[in-house]
Amino acid sequence: MAQLQAAIIGAGFVGRAHIDALRRLDIPVAGVLGSSAERSEASRSALKLRRAYRSLDQLAADSEVQVVHICTPNHLHFEQAATLLRAGKHVMCEKPVAMTTRESSALIDLAREHRRVGGVCYNLRYYPLCQEVHARVADGAIGEPRLVHGNFLQDWLFYPTDWNWRLETALGGNLRAVSDIGTHWLDLAMWLTGRKIVEVCGDLATTIPVRQRPRGRVETFQAAAAAATDPVKISTDDYASVLLRFEASLRGVMTVSQVSAGHKASLSFEIDGSEGSMAWNSESPNQLWIGHRNQANQDLLKDPSLMTPAARPYSVYPGGHTEGYPDTFFQLFKDFYEHLEKGGDSQATFPTFQTGHDELVLSEAIAKSARERRWVEV
Repeated sequence: MAQLQAAIIGAGFVGRAHIDALRRLDIPVAGVLGSSAERSEASRSALKLRRAYRSLDQLAADSEVQVVHICTPNHLHFEQAATLLRAGKHVMCEKPVAMTTRESSALIDLAREHRRVGGVCYNLRYYPLCQEVHARVADGAIGEPRLVHGNFLQDWLFYPTDWNWRLETALGGNLRAVSDIGTHWLDLAMWLTGRKIVEVCGDLATTIPVRQRPRGRVETFQAAAAAATDPVKISTDDYASVLLRFEASLRGVMTVSQVSAGHKASLSFEIDGSEGSMAWNSESPNQLWIGHRNQANQDLLKDPSLMTPAARPYSVYPGGHTEGYPDTFFQLFKDFYEHLEKGGDSQATFPTFQTGHDELVLSEAIAKSARERRWVEV
């Protein structure tokens, strides 16, 4: 994959995860663009990269870079992706791909017009056992899916003093828990079952209506320093539960929360079918529960020698060797860059700009449902 070169915009928590995965894939990372020239240079030095870009235009004009990874706050995604597509770059963007469905639709059109490929980081599909569930459901291992239910729970915004840019609607959007973590769960549910969501009924709540914003910079997942703060009214959702109706009469329910003490990043799902069930939790990612009616239940530990042929390539290490969150980026980018090397004309196996658009459509429907207190068609 060495013939393609990448660059990164944003070198915080997730930007560094992107760089680590690209280095494992032996994809050269030419440089980094930060929020200022000074931060670009600091990141370049810390990450041992060759170039520190001073502006988006300078990065877009770099003819040696074919792919750019966008790892910036949500409100910047559309402008950055649109600029890069027009400059002839392929784009891998953190979710959400844009702030509105109008913007995400425009990005799909731009990618098509400029014959570029756009991917979105719904990377949680790429845990080995999520790939295993996807393959088994497609093969009919649990019969016809009837119910899918689960949650995504965190506690990193548990206290009123916890702060992050995602709390500000101008930077993160009008939804938070639903958009930030709920869309991961929704993407998984649809991809695992092979059925799209067609109707939603949502209940959203802001459990901490006033938070203390520090006057300094706070990185994602880092506690705010003991410094001066200002009280800020919060309108975005700390919590949501959403009833779901899928194609082919599949029913579901999702709960998301960023204020559930003790849960750091606990995404769980269970799919109940006419012949059996399967359940998985991201905090025990190498264990899959398989439920039966007329025989003993099973716990399948991640082991490529025991996995289905379709899922086996997504497990790098042998049984007994844990694979986790960083590996999901590795596998997503492997799919993405292999697609690019084939010319970008084959069927995409990774989440695309269309995936990102579909998630924004869902988010807007959930927000409307909660606001109007009724079921809303997607």
